Amino acid sequence: MSDTLREEIKNRILNHDYHCEKELTLSILSGKWKVVILWHLGVEGPHRFSELQKLFSGISHKVLTNQLRELIEDGIVHREVYPEVPPKVEYSMTELGMTLLPIVEMMYDWGKQRMAQIKQENNVQEDK
Repeated sequence: MSDTLREEIKNRILNHDYHCEKELTLSILSGKWKVVILWHLGVEGPHRFSELQKLFSGISHKVLTNQLRELIEDGIVHREVYPEVPPKVEYSMTELGMTLLPIVEMMYDWGKQRMAQIKQENNVQEDK
């Protein structure tokens, strides 16, 4: 088993606590901000912490730190510390993380289409 996976998830796999493989995927992706973090890192490339924080107006420092930490522990995101003064830290997708990008992009496309449908339905109702 990979060394880059949270202990909690490793234990659930080893104890046969997942009822199906989708639960594993959701365990890794679950978190209010993880999917959008992955989208930005996968589509736009590496970001610094402050850049990510600016992208999400409602995210606290602690929440972003925790979401990134879990993605790192799961081997999805890489944290690179450059030996500079002041220190420079960048977050990027790992090779494993990039395998999730098509799923994230499909979620984005689905959400975009669904939002358009809802707006269109709302406009039709307002016109009545």
